[in-house]
Amino acid sequence: MMDIAQLQPNTVWYYFNQLCEIPRPSKHEQQLVAHILNLAHEKQLEAFTDSAGNVIIRKPATRGRENAPAIVMQSHLDMVPQKTDDSSHNFLTDPIKTYIDGDWVTATGTTLGADNGMGVAAILAVMFSDDIEHGPLEALLTIDEEAGMSGAANLEAGVLNGKLLLNLDTEEEGELYIGCAGGIDVNIAIPVEWEAIPDHYTALKLSIKELKGGHSGIDIHKGLGNAVKLATRIALEARHDFPELRVSGFQGGTLRNAIPRNSEITVVLPKQQADDFKDYVNALTLLFRSELRHANDTVVVDLASIDANNTCLTSESQAKLLNGLYRCPNGVIKMSSLFDGVVETSNNLATVDLTKHSCQVQCLVRSSDNDARDKACELIESVFADIDAKVVCDNGYPGWQPAPASPLLKVMQGVYQETFNQEAKIQVIHAGLECGLLGEKYPEWDMISFGPTIRGAHSPDERVHIESVQKFWDYLLAVLKRLSTSE
Repeated sequence: MMDIAQLQPNTVWYYFNQLCEIPRPSKHEQQLVAHILNLAHEKQLEAFTDSAGNVIIRKPATRGRENAPAIVMQSHLDMVPQKTDDSSHNFLTDPIKTYIDGDWVTATGTTLGADNGMGVAAILAVMFSDDIEHGPLEALLTIDEEAGMSGAANLEAGVLNGKLLLNLDTEEEGELYIGCAGGIDVNIAIPVEWEAIPDHYTALKLSIKELKGGHSGIDIHKGLGNAVKLATRIALEARHDFPELRVSGFQGGTLRNAIPRNSEITVVLPKQQADDFKDYVNALTLLFRSELRHANDTVVVDLASIDANNTCLTSESQAKLLNGLYRCPNGVIKMSSLFDGVVETSNNLATVDLTKHSCQVQCLVRSSDNDARDKACELIESVFADIDAKVVCDNGYPGWQPAPASPLLKVMQGVYQETFNQEAKIQVIHAGLECGLLGEKYPEWDMISFGPTIRGAHSPDERVHIESVQKFWDYLLAVLKRLSTSE
């Protein structure tokens, strides 16, 4: 079987293969940072980390191109750690196991890390090359993009000299991105009360699994199943036929920026009702599959008898919790009126964790309009206001406002046309690129984002299209060459 390091363009895949060997989940990028700094110093390039932990590398211009505008190439070092139910992968210690699947590269049982590893690999290939024509270059490799954007948020102002930014973190070759959504975390604490489980009750654990999941921005409009929502529906809609049913455990989702693929909810009910409840769950599972068919998604609901805990939620606490989760907006809230087919505002009901004193719920609201983002937060707050829940909206980051008249955009459109004899599509993305935060630090920057074709980001289905990587690379080199001839 061919190793991915043998694919073309060889230098890009060589560095991407190195990235796959080094664990780099969000907030654990230190080993990769040290590796990149060592490589840069071996090439006798200026390389250092700023106070936030971001890597910055500087490379002088090719001889004769010193007067060209300095360019910053930017990608993030971390990856989303998601794996299949049967995977034993440890993201803190194990390498990503890649393989070629037809026209794609993917990973065995885990996210691949092409988001944003392909961008990082391309930047390293440029910075460590000896035969690429370019003006003055800076590489900005940020940390923690996927879990809070703290690297971009805490980037030191003035540390970079470039005037043009090439962000290599979008996922559709042939498209140039000029804007992105901002976002904000919504953390909800729902108070709960418990009571003793009656002696004649039995406990059943429902495991919702094998949903596709996906990126909570890019994939939010696709109608994919949300494991937290489905578990909530099972318990809430059972109240008519099984009014004595009580919830005694509920966990679901893992990351705020991934559509939840798995959840577990434990219920207790009179023993004589257990068989009827199993039939009810089986029937509802078939309904879920029918609803998800249009999104090419499916679901498995395993139901197992377990030893009961000593306590379950009181009837009042259960009603408040389930009704709150059921009413909480999830998915598209509003489509953009400026860009056809693009989501303006959305919410991802991402995680739920039922504990002794409260149920902790996490959402991620995204919007290209700051007012709409704030209104979505207010909508979520109103849902939980009646049940005495504490709602905190924080860690907000700005969107990147489009600049259709950008001089850099005009140049890059021309280069794409000349290179591939076709027009690049101008687009905005419903995801949180770091350009919004970087633009606050460096308001004079002219910024464009592009990348190879990636599917299934933030899920174990993540894959990158091999041919698109070659086109992405050819285009990047053509852009660098063209920009190095201007002053």
